[in-house]
Amino acid sequence: MDVDTHGPIPSVPGVDDPRVVAPPADLPGPDSVWRPPAPFAGAPRRHPGEIPTLVIGVVLAVAAYAVIITLVAVGLVSQWLLLALALPLLLFLGRGLNYANMRVNAVQLSPTQFPEGYRMLVEAAARYGMEFVPDGYVMNGNGTINAFAAGHGFRRYVVVYSDLFEVGGRARSPEALEFVIGHEVGHIAAGHVSYWRQLFSSLIMSVPFLGALLSRTQEYTADNYGYYTRPDGAHSAIGLLASGKYLLGAVDFDQFADRAVHEKGFFVTLANALSSHPVLTWRAAALRDRTRPGALVFGPRRFVRGSGSGHVVPVPAPAPPAVAAPGTLPNQLEQTRQY
Repeated sequence: MDVDTHGPIPSVPGVDDPRVVAPPADLPGPDSVWRPPAPFAGAPRRHPGEIPTLVIGVVLAVAAYAVIITLVAVGLVSQWLLLALALPLLLFLGRGLNYANMRVNAVQLSPTQFPEGYRMLVEAAARYGMEFVPDGYVMNGNGTINAFAAGHGFRRYVVVYSDLFEVGGRARSPEALEFVIGHEVGHIAAGHVSYWRQLFSSLIMSVPFLGALLSRTQEYTADNYGYYTRPDGAHSAIGLLASGKYLLGAVDFDQFADRAVHEKGFFVTLANALSSHPVLTWRAAALRDRTRPGALVFGPRRFVRGSGSGHVVPVPAPAPPAVAAPGTLPNQLEQTRQY
């Protein structure tokens, strides 16, 4: 028997032997600097400010109940103040009524009714390790772009307004809809719609600034879930919220996120502080930069180009586009086009 003394014939990767695959050309070399994956690019994380703010809310609620009971017991205030202790019952009734309205007025997602949306709901629940699939409903929003998650008893459900749900059509951006559904299911997975959580956070939600702060941390947490579900839908989702269902594809996401660095000042900070959701430019910046949590009180001072793996470096913020002065040639041409 002849013996091959020259060794095996080298195979061409992917041609002679499909099991042999050539290494990628951009594989880091031995002298490259290794950077760890971005903390917020992997499995969804809570915003680090969520739990501390929630603890403050729980302490405030317990203290308020204790003060009310003590004052009534010693006779310093009227017993009518005990009506404030009916909040647990009122919250229970409100949650039940809201759920009943969805059950009898909205269209429920199912394998035969809006099956694509139902698939997104099931896959999001499975991806988050949930033991159940929340109910999903589509309701007439009369032009409003909105969605929310809620619960009653042991039931959890997601409601998507019709104009937002329409974005999931192939002609627009099903990725944006999947991001939104992932965001809402994320609220459920993170426990934001729990009865006891809503009960003990109800007091802080009525406190100026503190309630909005807690709400913003929860929205950032839910965005982390949405990004984990469909990272390529984050851009379209921001475009949808900023410009509506018809113009979402025309929004330059990087330019929009860059403005989180450019738009500064007292009133910008105040507008965010009073909002239950992070202002959209800050939210876009957080979805693009997965190396750190979203800005809560003060806007981001730097940004990164690129998202996901975290193998990106900070870059200086480019200057905003120059605006032609009145009377200059570009301005005159623009007026000519308008008329």
